[in-house]
Parts: sequence; C-alpha cells; structure tokens
Amino acid sequence: MPSSSVTEGLDSELPRDSWVVSGTVRLAVRERGLKGRPPVLLLHGYPDQQEVWEAVAERLASEFHVISYDVRGAGRSDRPARVGDYRLELLADDLRAVIAAVSPERPVHLVAHDWGSIQSWEAVGVDSAPRYFASFTSISGPCIDHVGEWLQDLRRGRGREEAGPLLRQMLHSWYIGMFQLPGLAPLVWRAGLGRVWHRLLSRQEQVRALASATQTADGIAGIRMYRANFPARLRRPQPRTVNLPVQLLIATGDPYVAPAFLRALLRQRASRLPQLQTRELSGGHWQPLAQPDRLAGLVREFVLAQEARRPA
Repeated sequence: MPSSSVTEGLDSELPRDSWVVSGTVRLAVRERGLKGRPPVLLLHGYPDQQEVWEAVAERLASEFHVISYDVRGAGRSDRPARVGDYRLELLADDLRAVIAAVSPERPVHLVAHDWGSIQSWEAVGVDSAPRYFASFTSISGPCIDHVGEWLQDLRRGRGREEAGPLLRQMLHSWYIGMFQLPGLAPLVWRAGLGRVWHRLLSRQEQVRALASATQTADGIAGIRMYRANFPARLRRPQPRTVNLPVQLLIATGDPYVAPAFLRALLRQRASRLPQLQTRELSGGHWQPLAQPDRLAGLVREFVLAQEARRPA
C-alpha cells in the first residue's frame, strides 16, 4: 500500500448517504470504505444510477474511500426541467462540488463510464484539474470536444485516411440523432421502455441488471444531456488537453462505442493526452455490471501506481 493515514474512528461512518448541493441542484451521494484512504470516485452513465457501480464499489471499499453519486437527472438527485441545465459546464460543476464536499483536502481518482466519462472530460481537461483529480479512468465515453476537433480536421482535408472508423461510429450512434427530437425519445420511455429496460439490458449484455423505480424518469431526463451538448460541441469544440494520468479501458465487444473508433480517436488526439495508457477488456458496453472483478482489479492497480508516485 502507498503511504496514507487512516483517521481513527472514521471507518465506522461508512457507508454513508448524504446530499451535496451544486447551484440549485441536490445530488445524492454515497461513501463507502475508509476515509483517509485514497479516494476513488465512480461516476455512472446513461440511463443508469450510481447503483450500477455497486459490485465494483464493494470490491474497492476494503482499500479505498469509495464515492459515488447520482448525476443530475438520475436516481435520487434532482431533475432540472430545462435542456440548458444539463450543459457539460454544469455537470463538471456538480462533480467538483461533490469532491469539495467529501474529499476537500485530497484529489480523487476518477473512474467514469459512458456519459459519466463524457461529462468528466470537461472537468479533467482544464488547468485546475489537479486540484480535484489525481487520475482519470475512462470507460466507453469519449471526449465530445476531441471528436469535434477530428470533424474539423476532416472538413479541412486532414486525416481523411482514418475517416472510416468515425463514419462507422456515427452509424453506431444513430440514437443520438433521434434524441435531438424533443418528443419522440421521451414518448418511448413513457410507453413502457422504463418498465422493461432492466430485462432488455440483462438479455443484450448478459448481465444482471436490476429494476429501478426511477428508470423512466431517468431515461427522459438524461436525453437532455445529449440535446444540450452534442450539437454545440461537435460544431464548436473546446480545447481539452488532460495533464493527468489517464487510463482508457476499451471494451472490445462494445456495440455502442466501437473499439476501432476509440483507437483512431486516440491516434488523432494523442497530443491531448500526454500521460495516457490503454487497456482492453473483453465484453460489451456495461463493464461495471459484466466484469466487476476485472474492472475493480484494473482500477486498483492504476490507482495504487499513481499513489506511489505522489508525495506522501
């Protein structure tokens, strides 16, 4: 173990549920493990809640201070009604607010999946990132700004030899276009998708997904993240250089975020990620449910390696 101190008596406080306020939004936060140990923050994607990390969190809690929360629009957290309230800037503010509340003196090792990862690039790709983050592990959630820069390069005639993976990914992501239609996707959720989502996910990904009482509301609210961010950022990407240790985990059987697309994106934006390492995982998109042992092991290995390099 790297050098760290465990404050006497704090182990009895966890697991603990609390609320963190970010702007006008209340976020439901859960802590596990031991305060004083290296903090690991697990951030879920769409249309999940923080419970998607339960099995991974259980495996990490014996060595780390494990933090998770329901992002705005999901689970027990507030659901703003306006599309503009789901901009990446506000999602990054939420992330920093949670860290400031539960780990104010120590930057966290961020582990994020799907939309949890997409929104995390906004927070880790700024100059102030080392104040909040010690490292970043990304799973199946590329940086929209990096994709937007790639599209700009293609329009200017650069990098066309690798346009194939991007075009194929756009076909994989057909649902993003559907989500831009204000009424259609919410109608599908209300028509019954929320009631059967866990069964569809279990069958498609060969995982054990549990029913959620908030699934329909989560599915409808989360669409606002797509509408608030994809069109604007693909047209006008922001520079996102991440000067943190980054671990990118590529799921080789992911039907939503193609491995070939991720590899090509990394080649196109290599200068944006100077401390990158990649690992590959078998299986599909929902790695936190499919391979909690393997995923927890990779997170543990990466976090301990970064902790060993940090000043005591």
